[in-house]
Amino acid sequence: MIALLAQTGVWGQSTTISVDVKVVNLPVTVRDKHGQIVRDLTKDDFILEEDSRAQTIKYFAQETNLPLTLGLLVDTSLSQRNVLNEERTASRSFLDQMLTADKDRAFLIHFDREVELLQDLTSSKDKLRAALESLNAPSLKRASQDDPDDRTGSHHGGGTLLYDAIYLASNELMKKQPGRKAVVILSDGVDRGSKGSLESAIEAAQRTDTLVYSILFTDPHHDGGGGYDHQGGGMGRGTGWPGGGGGGWPGGGHGGHPGGGRGRDPQEAHVDGKKILQRISRETGAHMFEVSKTEPIDKIYASIAEELRMQYSLGYTPVKVDAGAEGYHKITLTAKKKDLSIQTRQGYYADR
Repeated sequence: MIALLAQTGVWGQSTTISVDVKVVNLPVTVRDKHGQIVRDLTKDDFILEEDSRAQTIKYFAQETNLPLTLGLLVDTSLSQRNVLNEERTASRSFLDQMLTADKDRAFLIHFDREVELLQDLTSSKDKLRAALESLNAPSLKRASQDDPDDRTGSHHGGGTLLYDAIYLASNELMKKQPGRKAVVILSDGVDRGSKGSLESAIEAAQRTDTLVYSILFTDPHHDGGGGYDHQGGGMGRGTGWPGGGGGGWPGGGHGGHPGGGRGRDPQEAHVDGKKILQRISRETGAHMFEVSKTEPIDKIYASIAEELRMQYSLGYTPVKVDAGAEGYHKITLTAKKKDLSIQTRQGYYADR
């Protein structure tokens, strides 16, 4: 919303006219054919389209001083129990590196059979370190104590509410934050038991202009057992979001997620977690990384930090036939120069 001041009449009376102007902002990373980030481009080096219609880039900058809101979403299901120490150490260094001013803030969520906010938005590195230290995978003993008669996948720590964690981080924490926003997921990418869908998780991130980086961290010693939690449950069991009572969603219970509980098809039991994470990151304008001997997690975190520091910020006011059209709009951004790859979000949702 932009307010325009117009002078009217001989008396010089001021009239404020409110004009609803939609500005779409795009965080953009550009790499050359060698994978190196390109930093010397101008707005004239890009071609921008929305829904196949040419758009004019009105705002262009390399914004490194805008406030950064960063979220860590850590998978603490049994499939990740042997890699948590490595994740914890690397995450501590990453947060120390990224939070450089009081205006930069971060939060920490863990998810397994429930989604729990371990540390709300804060600029305190000490609070974030303490939250990281509390990360633990559910034990078989704890699972059996929760419900000794439970014979579902959740009895053996089978829940991994990845999609719900992304939805909550985006919709409840990122929605009202200004400046740059990014979430980093550490997981094997296999969701078990979320009430929401993959599509609803991606949409929530897109609606809040949140980049979702993914770090595929698989434990070669884990047998992948446990199966799906067909109960869709354990959501906020006892703990969860502040003020949520017994529910993981704000306001308690299982409400709050579009579409409510959705059933799981048995054929989903062997999903490709890598492809899931690739899709989430690609459609939100970020990147998926896979931990390996040649690319350890600390190197991956360094790459993410570099991207967040060296992104271009593009802005435009959509020019289209139906200027008030709601729903999803596809964005296509290309570089005029050859051998350059563009990384940005693929679209946005417009609301009336």
